[in-house]
Amino acid sequence: MTKDQSHQRIKKLRDLINHHRYLYHVLDKAEISDEALDSLKKELFDLEQKFPDLITPDSPTQRVGGRPLAEFKKVIHYNRMLSLNDAFSKEDMQDWLERIFKLLTPNEREQVDFYCELKIDGLAIELEYENGVLKTGSTRGDGSIGEDITQNIKTVQSIPLSLGKFKIQDSKFKIPRAFIVRGEVFISKKEFNAINEIQKQKGLPLYANPRNIAAGSVRQLDPAITASRNLDSFAYDIITDVKADTHEKKHTILKDLGFKTNNYNQYCKNLEAVFNFYQHCGKIRENLDYEIDGMVVIINNNAIFEKLGVVGKTPRGAVAFKFAQNQTTTKVLDIKIQVGRTGAITPVAVLQPVLLTGITISRATLHNEDEINRLGIKIGDTVIVGRAGDVIPDVIKVLPELRTGDEKNFTMPRVCPSCKTKLEKSSTEVLLRCPNAKCFARQRRSFYHFVSKKAFDIDGLGPKIIDRLLDEGFISDFADIFELQEGDLAGLERFAEKSISNLINSINQKKVITLAKFIYSLGIRNIGEETAVDLARHFGSLKELQKAKLSDFDAIANIGPIVAESVYEWFNKKENQDLLIKFNKLGIKIKNLEKLAQGKLAGKVFIFTGSLDSIERELAKEKVRDLGGQTTESISAKVDFVVAGKEAGSKLVKAQKLGVKIINEKEFLGMLN
Repeated sequence: MTKDQSHQRIKKLRDLINHHRYLYHVLDKAEISDEALDSLKKELFDLEQKFPDLITPDSPTQRVGGRPLAEFKKVIHYNRMLSLNDAFSKEDMQDWLERIFKLLTPNEREQVDFYCELKIDGLAIELEYENGVLKTGSTRGDGSIGEDITQNIKTVQSIPLSLGKFKIQDSKFKIPRAFIVRGEVFISKKEFNAINEIQKQKGLPLYANPRNIAAGSVRQLDPAITASRNLDSFAYDIITDVKADTHEKKHTILKDLGFKTNNYNQYCKNLEAVFNFYQHCGKIRENLDYEIDGMVVIINNNAIFEKLGVVGKTPRGAVAFKFAQNQTTTKVLDIKIQVGRTGAITPVAVLQPVLLTGITISRATLHNEDEINRLGIKIGDTVIVGRAGDVIPDVIKVLPELRTGDEKNFTMPRVCPSCKTKLEKSSTEVLLRCPNAKCFARQRRSFYHFVSKKAFDIDGLGPKIIDRLLDEGFISDFADIFELQEGDLAGLERFAEKSISNLINSINQKKVITLAKFIYSLGIRNIGEETAVDLARHFGSLKELQKAKLSDFDAIANIGPIVAESVYEWFNKKENQDLLIKFNKLGIKIKNLEKLAQGKLAGKVFIFTGSLDSIERELAKEKVRDLGGQTTESISAKVDFVVAGKEAGSKLVKAQKLGVKIINEKEFLGMLN
């Protein structure tokens, strides 16, 4: 074969191999076998070896080539590679939209729509093409300067080495001489598991997640190592001006040019459509071949996106709408019932221990009977569990496809597992409750709560000692704790004399407590720390709170009818009134507060939204309370002032609709002075 004949053959082989590469790695199709494709590659390789001057940078044989690099060169990005702010809820997304709406005209607001992309757990890259041929591939780096990883990028089969071989839908489109594309390099779950299996066999540490491997793989000095990792890629943006009026149009151009784009990406007309797509993404997440941790929501109209600009290192017109929970699968070994201090009956799944968000968990709440029915959960089921922040893990979904037939149904009890009292459910709640105030399980948890750090904070009086004291009959109500003497405990086994002395001293040192902590310690249903503070600041003393009528709670911004009834009912029960008398006789001193009516902001309710420059928000709230005012988190007609800081959220919009007075930080500080 002459050189001219070889040249023609090489061109045809390149085009054919690239065609099948595109089918297989981008469209996930195959028209010929792997063996046949390998044969074509071998023929091309042999011809190029015979005529080295016919080798071109975009040849399929150049995807793995060259010697290992000594170091990575630096690459200056034409435009900064930005990062995204995160959103974790519908409220966060609504706040984001309201913030950007303030920067747009009414006409522009009507044009706002969205393009949503799955947020791949991978590594951001930039690809620069010159005259249609890949010139440089680089990492994000610090956003302005990245690392040249061109040789490694060439090993990623889904990234085209040259452009223009495909039919462009827009016949007027011409590939610019310099053409810059951005995307994501990632590794599939299958490849991730295979690599970790090799690590395991070699006795080496396992990789924590696919992103770590993807990032490490593109930064290998030897491209052959990168090639062995079988990386994949999605393209998601064009930086060069291609006269596309929408972000969706950019994706169409990318796909036409032979880039792999994510078929799950979706146009969304409004936020409601975004939320629906978000829910869909959560459902398909486990079935995807790659990891995602949410989705990227982008203003689709490119002109509006550009107008919104950049704040810091993030574009205003895009946000990462992340999944709130990290999830994993495990087995349900048992389902047990927990009796809370207010009598609430909570089913808890006992799990095969599993690592979730960095910690080992063996329990997950099932919330209530309705949730058990919704999940259709059985003992022995394989389930998906999730955990957001520091909250108790949840069972997200049951996987009935993995059942063996040995699973057991679970039925909620109708009597309390502790005291055998018939359980009750009110018309306003989904929870079953044990109505027996003397129930041992309820008592035990009530005592745990009473001595906890946020309540009386009695050092040394933990759950095990409380259990012993209850079992032995030394305490039957909270006040009994303060009647304990060293001699009373001397006969208890495994109690050293010194530890008894220390415990009694600790109890005696806690006889003085603030009104807010005292209210919280009582374990009144529906009363948390913040509500206890609101009650303490409003009434000023325990005596005033005891005298309160139901109508007296209406003036407290954060207290609704259900909470008011709980408090009123507690203080009007004879047994609780006797308990308060007993506390007083035992020398419990409650530090009262000045009633709100005596402060300059008396009767005024404040709400804060946005960030303040000269004072932290929590300190600002404290200042309001010190001057007799109240703070709340819920906007309503009861609010007197909304203090609006920078980038105020949805509360500001709601306040405007309700006609609540809005003041800025300077005006607020003036009120304090």
